[in-house]
Parts: sequence; C-alpha cells; structure tokens
Amino acid sequence: MAPKYHPTPLSGGDRKALKKELSNSRAMATILFARSAEVRTKGEALISEADKLLAESWNERMWADGGPIDPSPTVDQAINGGYSWLAIECSRCKTKRDVDLATLPHPPTTFVHDLASRIRCSKCAKGSRRPSATLLQLAQRPRHVPSKD
Repeated sequence: MAPKYHPTPLSGGDRKALKKELSNSRAMATILFARSAEVRTKGEALISEADKLLAESWNERMWADGGPIDPSPTVDQAINGGYSWLAIECSRCKTKRDVDLATLPHPPTTFVHDLASRIRCSKCAKGSRRPSATLLQLAQRPRHVPSKD
C-alpha cells in the first residue's frame, strides 16, 4: 500500500505543524502496535487457560457421570489447553490405549464426544469386528504403554 500523500502547506508555520503531527502520529502508531502485541499475548494465554479448564471440567464430568458427555471441548481447544491425548477403551476386548488428537484426520472443530463413534479398536480389526471405542478422558501425555502385537 502506498503511503498517504500529505500536500505540503505553503507557510512555514503550517509545514512545521504538519511535520510535528506526522511525527506524533508515527510515534502513536508504534506505541499502539506494541500495546496490541502485549494484549494479544495476554489474550492467548487467557484462552489457553480457558481451554485447559474446559478440558479438566470435561474430564471431571466424564469421571463422575461416564459416557461421552455433551458438550465437550473441540479437538483444537483440547490441544490448545495442553490435553492432546485421548484415553480410550475398546468396548469388546477392554484394551486401553491413547490416541493423539493432533494426528486424527478430523477437522479441529470436531467435538471430542463426537469421536466416540469414529474411533475403532485396532486390535479387534479382524473382518467386520471393529467395535467402537469408549472414551475415558483427555490427558496431557500418553498414560498407557502401547502393547507389542
């Protein structure tokens, strides 16, 4: 974008006043830009904290009530809050494992409770027996050591 053109006034006093106003405007723009960056950083930290609290709240409701609780955080909210792993259990063989939410082929706006019908047990993948998994809770790191099949 081209800089704005300010016609130079004819009188000396007006030229000095224009120069002073342009200087003040540039200084104010620099101050506002720095303040904007500072507030954005604080805002991102607050959003991250809110996402963390949302994931912890959902975990507590899952523990107390069981079942995929609606509403749940979205995949990107869980990841932003530091809970990038989802603990699941196969409804058939009861094998527990952890799923990395960042690697799922779903949009980041997908709610975690919607994943219950989409995640299948890889151990029971023989033929048409692919039971859906039961969601346990969100985790900050993997809890279950993957078994060597």
